[in-house]
Amino acid sequence: MVEAVGSGALTLAASKPELPGIDDFMPPEILFQGTPFAMNRIIFVRFIAMVVILLLLGVTAARAKLIPSRWQGAVEWLLDFVRDSIVYEVMGELRGRRYVPMITTIFLTVMCFNLCGIIPGLNIAATATITMPLVFALWTLIQYLVTGVRAQGLGKYLKQELFPAGVPWPIYILLTPIQLLEMLIIKPASLTIRLFANMIAGHLLVAISLAFAQFYIIEASNKLLALAGVGWFALGFALTAFEIFVAALQAYVFAILSTVYINQSYPEVD
Repeated sequence: MVEAVGSGALTLAASKPELPGIDDFMPPEILFQGTPFAMNRIIFVRFIAMVVILLLLGVTAARAKLIPSRWQGAVEWLLDFVRDSIVYEVMGELRGRRYVPMITTIFLTVMCFNLCGIIPGLNIAATATITMPLVFALWTLIQYLVTGVRAQGLGKYLKQELFPAGVPWPIYILLTPIQLLEMLIIKPASLTIRLFANMIAGHLLVAISLAFAQFYIIEASNKLLALAGVGWFALGFALTAFEIFVAALQAYVFAILSTVYINQSYPEVD
């Protein structure tokens, strides 16, 4: 038995599992190469997810009934959750009504894009590159600025943001650049990096677990080493289930932080 294990270990040492790397997040173009419409795998996954979201919501709206079906009830519950538990909870109904469509779009899109990472055949979150999280963060920043200017006027809004009341004038030399940096860089970056990093980490953990599972189960030369593969597969399955939770959680966090940031652009926060 010792010889068998030793032989298996030597065989495994001579080869190694194919672990995920940075190339997973910068795949080559697969459609329309050399044109402005070129698509790599991640962009293609985004396109598929977008079409699925539009079809599901469109068909649900077209077939909506006074007495909802289970599917219609689930969709309405999700929309009500975003409206009541995120937007109205943070901003109140009077202010929040304007932003319900925006925050609902962000929540549903981010969640569906995140879930692409555990769907067979897609196997990568559409938010696992910095582009999509950055687009949503910039949308939030634009709404933040527009809301503040609309509520207070440009001059008063900039004064409130860059020159907070109750601070001695010499302190503004240091405080004003920090306030500007926070408004234009730190807040959008916090939204972008949190979502982007979580989706990359989740993909890597699941992919590494399944890579080791395949390596030990298929390439192992004895049953003892194959048991290690079973353990790695169980871990990969557990992490996949956990990724479903993380996908929904990150969509919720992104949506509620976007709502909080926009609400902060008003003269006072409810």
